[in-house]
Amino acid sequence: MEEDYGVTDSPRKGPTLSTSTSSFEPFDAHDPNLSRLATKMFQKTGDYITHELASTVDDYKLIESMNRAMMGKVADMRQMSQSIAVKNAELNQKYEDLKPLLQRIDDIESTVDKLEAAAYQLDSYSIRLENKFKSLKAKQ
Repeated sequence: MEEDYGVTDSPRKGPTLSTSTSSFEPFDAHDPNLSRLATKMFQKTGDYITHELASTVDDYKLIESMNRAMMGKVADMRQMSQSIAVKNAELNQKYEDLKPLLQRIDDIESTVDKLEAAAYQLDSYSIRLENKFKSLKAKQ
């Protein structure tokens, strides 16, 4: 058997290397309506792809502008957080400066509470003493 290495015969042009059974021959006359429709289809497909790519470009532009806006917001937030950190450090320092005074206030409050308790005890004792004095005076 003789090998033909994939060479087939075209119905119009003779042997070709194609394994296609299509009857399309590039230089033959075609139906003008079919040619017009094919051209129209390729134009519409090109328009579709162009619009799809333009839409994708618009999406990327939108994402880019959103990223830029977000970068600005992040920069503002970073500046604000740095300012808050500075103010927080200042407040902590002021608290540390006031801590001894606050301790003194707590000590004074404790002393006042003790004095108040002593005053109540003294008042209670003086009332008992007065009642005892009145009872002794009444007996005389």
